[in-house]
Amino acid sequence: MKYIGVFCSASEVEEKYIKAATAFAQLLASSGYGLVWGGSDKGIMKIVADEVEKGGGKLVGISVEFLQDVVRKKADEMIITKNLSDRKATLLERSDAIVMLVGGIGTLDEVAEMLEHKKHGHHNKPVVILNTAGFYDGLKLQIEKMIREGFINKTMDEFVYFADAPQQAIEYITGKLKI
Repeated sequence: MKYIGVFCSASEVEEKYIKAATAFAQLLASSGYGLVWGGSDKGIMKIVADEVEKGGGKLVGISVEFLQDVVRKKADEMIITKNLSDRKATLLERSDAIVMLVGGIGTLDEVAEMLEHKKHGHHNKPVVILNTAGFYDGLKLQIEKMIREGFINKTMDEFVYFADAPQQAIEYITGKLKI
């Protein structure tokens, strides 16, 4: 089984973001993927885990010691790391592809680290940013500028894929993983 690492918010957010996260998680499970996620049982993280579980997918949580009080009690596997750096490294190691859903600074930090490792050739896993309702339009412009001005030595196609809809994200991943 292939696993998709998902970075997203543990916050309660607007319905438009919940709807996209729900659809993405349902597609993830129905496409035969397992979920690797931050392990939280709150916000978008909970919604994604609930939907993957309902669809018969496996759940691998990667949490951190200071967040143990909000971990999902029922997961196929729950790994508790010492710190956020170890959490990100473990999530990358356990995932075949990375997807970023809506989130805040923590989500941005997590995906920035995945992209930094990809830039240096430490992995070549697909990285997808689900740009629900244009949430990451500014990030896309910034990455395009970084590429154009020589701060990233890869093309956008080699580096990261921005999907406007959950179906596009799953189709991209499936194409890259050749499932």
